[in-house]
Amino acid sequence: MKKRRLLLPGLVLGLVLLLVALWWGRGGLDLPDADGQPDGRSAAEILAGREDTALAEALLALPTSAKLAAPYDRDQFGARWADVDRNGCDTRNDILARDLTEVRWREGTHDCVVERGTLADPYTGQQIRFQRGEKTSPAVQIDHVVALANAWESGADRWSDEQREQFANDPLNLLAVDGPANQQKGAASADRWLPPNPFFHCEYAARQVAVKQKWDLAVTEAERSALARILVSCEAPAAKGLD
Repeated sequence: MKKRRLLLPGLVLGLVLLLVALWWGRGGLDLPDADGQPDGRSAAEILAGREDTALAEALLALPTSAKLAAPYDRDQFGARWADVDRNGCDTRNDILARDLTEVRWREGTHDCVVERGTLADPYTGQQIRFQRGEKTSPAVQIDHVVALANAWESGADRWSDEQREQFANDPLNLLAVDGPANQQKGAASADRWLPPNPFFHCEYAARQVAVKQKWDLAVTEAERSALARILVSCEAPAAKGLD
């Protein structure tokens, strides 16, 4: 059976894919700790000399958030895993089909409901066998890279209900990941949590920036600086390729 593929906007996807090539091609990265400890410098100071790369430019251009939104409620982003692209499958199954290998679907669901598969988990670097079931499904969860609560505090509180539902189901912002790692992250922003796998930090930061740029979401200065510290550690030639 052929695996369904989700089409992402070309420009923002290209931004992410070039960062993927970076972390695959480099044997080790000088990255900050996963708890995002600050060093007192602003993002502009950290990125000094690299402001002309597309990714650095996008990060520095993001609006600044004061996080003064009304209290967050998950229901404000619509039903969980809607079929917003009208392909007959809910978003969770779409992402499982995209991110897993050796996928097997439930019979009679027209290649929609994923029963099992293998995940090369980006957050931990581990291989995880997914098996659908009440006790086994939580081993693989779908993470909002920019958490819904973070999006709400960053500008989504001003969106329409339809916009929030579209955001909650945007494939660019979704990854199939290790369940416990996703639970550990919770709604943390990039200055408070990074994946345990250091070789995924560059793509994680790139996705954070790409999603926030696409949806015109804000960052706190702590977020901006944390993302800058990651991106400045990424190899310059790959960053230049984002121009």
